[in-house]
Amino acid sequence: MAMVRTAEPADVPRLADLLDEMGRFYGDHSDERPAFRVRHVEQALFGDGASIAALLAVDGDDVIGLASYSFLWPAAGLTRSLYLKELYVRQRRRSQGTGRALMHELISLARREGCSRVEWTTEDGNDEAKRF
Repeated sequence: MAMVRTAEPADVPRLADLLDEMGRFYGDHSDERPAFRVRHVEQALFGDGASIAALLAVDGDDVIGLASYSFLWPAAGLTRSLYLKELYVRQRRRSQGTGRALMHELISLARREGCSRVEWTTEDGNDEAKRF
């Protein structure tokens, strides 16, 4: 079973690889250079003014899943809400509880941060996400 934890700067190259797979899954076949993707991920998550964060599912050195999120304000009673932007698990590692583990940790995080809700949307045609 994978371990779920907060993304760290050392994870960026493996996370960039996972995001490349995710892009292909959603039909993005751009020929982005790996070095560009690494710099972009590093800046987005750890650069000055970064407003997003990520939980990772890791198995040894392999990043097998991602939950990227940000906090939105205001929500009910002037609390914050946690907005889940992406939930993705490597195709070869699906149906093994990884997505569920990411969601459980995300909900725990939202509670610790005093959020009143977790929000998540998916595209109409993403039947797999809807079933999940």
